[in-house]
Amino acid sequence: MIKIAERFQVSHFLVFYLIHSVQFGVGVLGFQRVIAEDSGRDAWIAVIVSGILVHVSLWMIYRILQESDGNIVSVHQELFGKWVGGFLSIFLSLYFILMAITVLRTYVEIVEVWMFPDLNVWVFSFIFLLLVFYVISGGFRVVAGISFFGVVLPLYLLLTFLFPLQFSEIKNLLPIMDHSIKDIAMSTKNMSLTIIGFEALLVYYPFLKNNNKSKKWAHMAVAFSTLIYTFICIITIIYFSEEQLGKNVWATLTIWKIIELPFVERFEYIGIANWSLVILPNVCLTIWSASRCLKDAFAIKQKFSQIIVLILAYIFVNLSETRREISFVNDIVGQVGFYIIFAYIPIIFFLSLIIRKIRKAKEKS
Repeated sequence: MIKIAERFQVSHFLVFYLIHSVQFGVGVLGFQRVIAEDSGRDAWIAVIVSGILVHVSLWMIYRILQESDGNIVSVHQELFGKWVGGFLSIFLSLYFILMAITVLRTYVEIVEVWMFPDLNVWVFSFIFLLLVFYVISGGFRVVAGISFFGVVLPLYLLLTFLFPLQFSEIKNLLPIMDHSIKDIAMSTKNMSLTIIGFEALLVYYPFLKNNNKSKKWAHMAVAFSTLIYTFICIITIIYFSEEQLGKNVWATLTIWKIIELPFVERFEYIGIANWSLVILPNVCLTIWSASRCLKDAFAIKQKFSQIIVLILAYIFVNLSETRREISFVNDIVGQVGFYIIFAYIPIIFFLSLIIRKIRKAKEKS
C-alpha cells in the first residue's frame, strides 16, 4: 500500500499540465513527415484517431488505479506477486529512462544541426541533467510546478504557426480520405512516439489530491494536445507539398524560418532556445517516474534511485552520435510506447477486472 502525505500532493487540476507537458515535446518539431509517409495529406486524420485512442487508454488507466492501493507498482505486485511484479516495474522504469534519453538526445541534435555544430554533447547534457536533478530532488510538487511553466511560458509559440497561412494552399488538403484505412492506421502507429508520456500517470497517481476530480482535467489535457497537433499538422500540409514534406526532417523549424520580425532575423533560434522550457518538464517527469518505480518496487530511497537513473541517462544520451543511431533509438521508443499503450495497459486493465471480481466473489461466499 502506497499512501502519500497531503503536503507532498498536488491539486487535481495540475494533472492537465503534467500530461500535456510530457505529450508536447520534441515530436512537435518533426512529427509531420513521419506520419505523412503513409497517409500523405490525410495525416491529420491519423492525429485525431491517435488522440481518441489515447482517451480510451487514459480511461483504462484510471479504472486500473482507482481500485488499487497506490500506483502501478502496487498493481503489479497485486496481480503478479513480488518477483514478477518487480520485474515489470523495472521494465516500466527502463521505458521511462529511454523516453527521457530520446527527448534529450533529439533536442541536443536539433541544437547541433540548427545552432551550434561544434556543441560538446557531453558538457551540454551534463549541465541539462544537473538542472533536472536539482528539480526532481525538490520532490514531485516542484516537478508539477515546472510542468506548469513548461506549458504556459512557451504557449505564445503557437501564434507562429499563423505566419505560413499567407503562403498556403487550402486545396492541398483535398481530396479528404484519399488514402486507405490501412495507411491511416500506419500513420496512427507512427504517431506513437509523439503522443506517449501520459502513461506516467500510472506512477504519480497517488500524488494527486482528489483523484476522481482529476479525470476531467486529464482528458482535457489529451484533447488539448490532440487539438494542437491537428492544427500544426493541417498548417504543415497546406504549406508544404507532399514532396517537400517528405524531405523536411524538421518541418516545424522550416516553418519558423519564414518568420520575419523587425527585432529578429532568425526566429528559429528563438524557437529552439524556448523549446528548452518544453523539454525540461519532459525529462524531469520521466526521470522522476523511472526513479519512483525503482523506489516503490525495492523500498530504496528515491534520491539514490534518481542518481542511478540520471547516470544511466547521461551515459546513453552520449552513446548515440549519428543521425541513424538517434533515429534507431526513436524508433525503438516509439515501438515500445505503442505496445505499452495498446497492449500492456489493456492487458493490465482486463486482468485487474477479472482478478478483483474473483476476489470479491470469494469474499461474498
